[in-house]
Amino acid sequence: MDMDDNSARLRLDRALERVASTFRGATAREDEAQCDCHWGGEEELALLKIPDVELGPDLLYRTWNASDWKDHGAVLRRILPEFSRALAGGQPMSRIDEVGRSFSRGGWQEWPEPQRAAVWEFLHAWWAWTLRDPSPAVPAHQILALCAEASATLGPWLRVWEEADHRVADRHLVVAADRWEYHLLGDELPWDTWENEDDLRAELATWLVRHAPPRLRAQHAPDELLHRIRLIGLTGPARWSDPHFPNRRY
Repeated sequence: MDMDDNSARLRLDRALERVASTFRGATAREDEAQCDCHWGGEEELALLKIPDVELGPDLLYRTWNASDWKDHGAVLRRILPEFSRALAGGQPMSRIDEVGRSFSRGGWQEWPEPQRAAVWEFLHAWWAWTLRDPSPAVPAHQILALCAEASATLGPWLRVWEEADHRVADRHLVVAADRWEYHLLGDELPWDTWENEDDLRAELATWLVRHAPPRLRAQHAPDELLHRIRLIGLTGPARWSDPHFPNRRY
């Protein structure tokens, strides 16, 4: 691990400590409720109203994934210390694409400044570390989608990737481009989103066409992938009549 790697890891560790200290003592509302037929029992619900008690992977998952809390923000604040550690530590999340929407439902960008800043720094530190980690537990392209959904913006995360001028970030970009090209060639965003899908897709496509090709070539990406990235920058007949357009149905 070089100096830059150490710095990124240290930043993430400090961000996790900041989340833990900022949200220490947080609880769900006393009148918070859940359906015991599909979420869990009263004893589990009661744990959310006691500060700083560890929930464990199963209850943690059911808590952040539920979309029908009376006060999702309060519930999110209650679980954030454990939740952020689980995310950064690579704890399996069967619906990682929904994590960002759980943050969004919590309305964290409207919280008091110290709380808002702690969440923002955690997401940025985790993202920066992921781009330096050769084998992240969650692929970089999935964390990008998570951060975009959590913050309702894509540009800041793409800029960090653009400025990450090293081979590990480039290798992550090869994987991402390979995952994204099918959807982008069909004029679709490569992940589910609640709103602004067309704007997000256009921003991602433009960024990929502009910034990816030299980095993909440096990593000896297949010519076929490079052609498909080029085609994303075309529209209409110029795209689908190109001899390199894949034989697919959309």
